[in-house]
Amino acid sequence: MIKKISLGLLVLAITTSCVSKKIFADLETKFAELKKERNALSDENESLKTAKNQFELDNGTLKTELDKLKAERDKLAADYAASSNNLKTLQSSYNALEKNSDESLKANMDKNRDLLAQLEAKEKALAAEKSRLGKLSTDLKDRSDRVNELEGLIAAKEASMKKLKETLSKSLKAFEGKGLTVQQKDGKVYVSMENKLLFESGSWAVGAEGKKAVVAVGKVLGDNPDISVLIEGHTDNDKFGGAVGQIENNWDLSTKRATSIVNILGENAKINKQNLTAAGRGEFSPLMSNDTPEGKAKNRRIEIVLTPKLDEISKMLNDI
Repeated sequence: MIKKISLGLLVLAITTSCVSKKIFADLETKFAELKKERNALSDENESLKTAKNQFELDNGTLKTELDKLKAERDKLAADYAASSNNLKTLQSSYNALEKNSDESLKANMDKNRDLLAQLEAKEKALAAEKSRLGKLSTDLKDRSDRVNELEGLIAAKEASMKKLKETLSKSLKAFEGKGLTVQQKDGKVYVSMENKLLFESGSWAVGAEGKKAVVAVGKVLGDNPDISVLIEGHTDNDKFGGAVGQIENNWDLSTKRATSIVNILGENAKINKQNLTAAGRGEFSPLMSNDTPEGKAKNRRIEIVLTPKLDEISKMLNDI
């Protein structure tokens, strides 16, 4: 545009030579100003072009950054969505776990409560058993002490009976070989006297020699008041052949003979009559076979069975 104006002024100057210098100078001045303005506009245009280029460059950079930010935003959105889903899943899992944990905890608590109750019951049973065992141990010790005491009493009784047997043997030594024997067995002392020493056949009256033996036995018994005395009468199996009406049978005869011995022993004031018992056994407790005369002679006898009183021992046995 400036070029066009300048060209027009030049043409006008040439064609109008009649124009004054002043006007020409004004035109030159105007041209110079317009040229300067053109140059300024040109510079401004270059600046604008540079600014435009820089703007376009910055715009591209910003667009790239925007795209990058959008990509990051989309990724963050995707990550958020995934995290949110994971959070929901975890929350559901946690809720389920919490529920299961509560149920499991309750079940474990109930189980532990049952186990504790069982343990307490076992502890009580154990304490009771310990108490029972302690009492049992005490009872066993007491029982052991009583057993030892009982054994001591039995040993003392046996020693006493042994001494009694020895005393009787010594006292009755004069009747050895006359059908009298003394022996100790089963804790008792047996004084056995055959009928030939005591009675005539079929009689229950004690002869003089036999009475001496019975009196000798009575003297020993008088010095031993704690002895129970059982007098047993025995016969062979021959039927009684004495007077009818006096004796019914061998059993009756054996009883009367035992009673005769009791009467002689009872004459000793030192003997407690409560300790004496008479019994007839007839032919039902033989020592030997009745098939021979010797056997029958052995079976016809009086046995004085001496037994220590066992009241104290019986009481201890009941207490054990």
